[in-house]
Amino acid sequence: MNIGIIGSGNMGTSMGKAWAAKGHKVLFSFSQDAAKLRAVAEAAGPAASSGTPSEAVAFGDVILLAVPWGAIAEALKAAGAIKGKVLFTCVNSLKPDFSGLEVGTTTSAAEEIAKLVPEAKAVESIPPMAQILAADSHRLAGQQIGTFYCGNDADAKAAVASLLRDLDLDPVDAGPLTSARYIEPAGMLVVQMGYGMGLGSNVGMKLLRE
Repeated sequence: MNIGIIGSGNMGTSMGKAWAAKGHKVLFSFSQDAAKLRAVAEAAGPAASSGTPSEAVAFGDVILLAVPWGAIAEALKAAGAIKGKVLFTCVNSLKPDFSGLEVGTTTSAAEEIAKLVPEAKAVESIPPMAQILAADSHRLAGQQIGTFYCGNDADAKAAVASLLRDLDLDPVDAGPLTSARYIEPAGMLVVQMGYGMGLGSNVGMKLLRE
């Protein structure tokens, strides 16, 4: 699968490298440091390249949006039209000081992003912290981390679920895109437990079922 990545910070870089190692082709974009962006692509191996956000959109079957909440408008403007493609957003509306969320309960970051790119097939998932995704193993105590995802297009959701499995995560279908209103606060809870409560970055969730 070709994956265009808009946002090459810790999350975008960690996921992109892992996908490249699984045989996907990735194009990293949206960094203020072009040299750093090229270095990220080189470190990810021959299946990776770098470019502009609009090039990432043209390249990708799936577009990963992995930028801070405050950079959404700039990133999407640089990306241009995203028509008919899967937009995998892992953006949470975290306040700059991580003290809470900018939006929630009656809407979500994912829904607000979907309004800005109505012709894209938006799917949200909030994977574990970047430190876990950058490690050799993405498991905690030998167990897969549960990762909720949601969206309104079945095929788009299936594509994202497949990419989550390639990260060795346990994807859990949480229903339509409106479920992002609950996924995002759950992600905020993990941040609070990790940093506010001092548990560190090696924390995650798991849904038990039988």
